[in-house]
Amino acid sequence: MTTQFISQKKYTALTEELDHLQKVDMLETAKQINEAKELGDLKENAEYHMAREKLSWQKGRAAEIDNILSNAKILDENNIRKDVVGIGVTILVQRGEKEKEYTIVGAQEADPLEGKISNESPLGQAFLGKVVGDSVEVEVPAGLQTYNILEIK
Repeated sequence: MTTQFISQKKYTALTEELDHLQKVDMLETAKQINEAKELGDLKENAEYHMAREKLSWQKGRAAEIDNILSNAKILDENNIRKDVVGIGVTILVQRGEKEKEYTIVGAQEADPLEGKISNESPLGQAFLGKVVGDSVEVEVPAGLQTYNILEIK
């Protein structure tokens, strides 16, 4: 897996989620499996099968989080350059007559509805390394779009 750029806040949240999965959720689910086994015939035991499926999902999510954390590079907000577009900066861009703010984030924190775009997305990749005054063209399903970088914050 490639390097995952994440904020300290996201790293902490993932660490807490993993800890809760391993120390609470998975133990509770294992207990549910044991209780369901005591009910008898496992072939037609819906509780048993649901609990096994739940545990499988929990193990998968725990492995996913562990992988992310193992490959994480925590962004130091004090060392983020403000003269060039990179991960962790917020930019003000203009497309046509409209202005919009985007924050460039690692893939784990992307939320387009909140204006947080992944450094791995076509738009995020197009902005990386650019400076105020640069124009960026991005091919999207709707066609070619041009963005002008007005400000880096």
